[in-house]
Amino acid sequence: MLLVNALAAEQTCNDQASCDASSKWTERATMYEYTSNANPPMAEVPVRVFPPTLHQEGPTRVIPLDLQKELHLEYPATAPNLLASFVRIKPGEHLDSGVEWATSQSFYVIRGNGTSMTRAGRIEWMEGDLFTLPYLGDDSPAVCATGHQCIIHECFAEPKFGGCALYWVHDEPLLRYLGVRPVDKRRFEPALYPGRVMREAVDSISPTTPTGEARNRRGILLSNPASPQTKTLTPTMWSLLNSIDGGATQKPHKHNSVALDLAVSSGEAGKVYSLLGRSLDAEGNIVDPMRAEWQSGGVFVTPPGWWHSHHNDGSETAWVLPIQDAGLYTHQRTLDIRFEEEETERLEQGINRGATIECKDCDKETPEARPLVAGTLMVGRPHPF
Repeated sequence: MLLVNALAAEQTCNDQASCDASSKWTERATMYEYTSNANPPMAEVPVRVFPPTLHQEGPTRVIPLDLQKELHLEYPATAPNLLASFVRIKPGEHLDSGVEWATSQSFYVIRGNGTSMTRAGRIEWMEGDLFTLPYLGDDSPAVCATGHQCIIHECFAEPKFGGCALYWVHDEPLLRYLGVRPVDKRRFEPALYPGRVMREAVDSISPTTPTGEARNRRGILLSNPASPQTKTLTPTMWSLLNSIDGGATQKPHKHNSVALDLAVSSGEAGKVYSLLGRSLDAEGNIVDPMRAEWQSGGVFVTPPGWWHSHHNDGSETAWVLPIQDAGLYTHQRTLDIRFEEEETERLEQGINRGATIECKDCDKETPEARPLVAGTLMVGRPHPF
């Protein structure tokens, strides 16, 4: 219910100029009754599947996964804070991926091998690699003219579909919403996560828990030294390389960030999928779920706060790489990731916990992270340039 949107008629002023200014400012002061507007109706983030055929054919180009219309925004976006795109480059050709303002960019190599030239230098990549870039400022010479953070990509070889493919995600929609641009100081340094090393790190995680039960979640969080508290890919973005073995089910979980999930490998065709829904029933099952089929090289969008589970009815291991704006949420202490098993157990005890969990070692400057496996897990090695 709208209460007030203009009080200018009530103003009294000593001079006409200040009176005119006060009147205009007051006209913009809108007021709503609290309880009926605390959760305003907004355009929802939809469940959406973007098939791999978008980057498996056609000329060299950038293919935005754009939900601008669905989100009621004035600029391209896949989620309120992020824009994801496929980048297709035919062998022997170059492509500029220009973006004006973004604090973080992430590129995952879906297939092929090639190079990317940036203000920070040239990076060589191959299938399965992931690399990140901060806002690099204007001190170093620009490499092309299609944006302050323009990058030139070149594909060397890709025999199957006649073109290399990258999965590109950045946070420019967040900056456009705020009406800001980054400062010239780098927030973090560029990083390369070799695909072979990431796979080895996941494979090194024991398939069983310390109590001997089968572990149905085997994955690694990708982090950067500039994010010691959040342990995220960049200050705004979060990423996980997650595997799901044949015959396994990863039970429902949810979080407040939007997930832009790349199905790196979907295993047997039609056998791997996710179920997504707003609520759980008393047995911990998703109520009226929507089904998103995994397709190798395709992307599906998981809305914020929705419960979702992953299922592999085949025999081959499947892999997924979510990119989320969860770096921002983790910093704000609002990510609130919850797993069905823990949630159900608490509710059976009559406990409905709030949005934060007590931190036992928060008196430390940088609290200790719980290791994924016993011993030390090494996830950084030189890339064979």
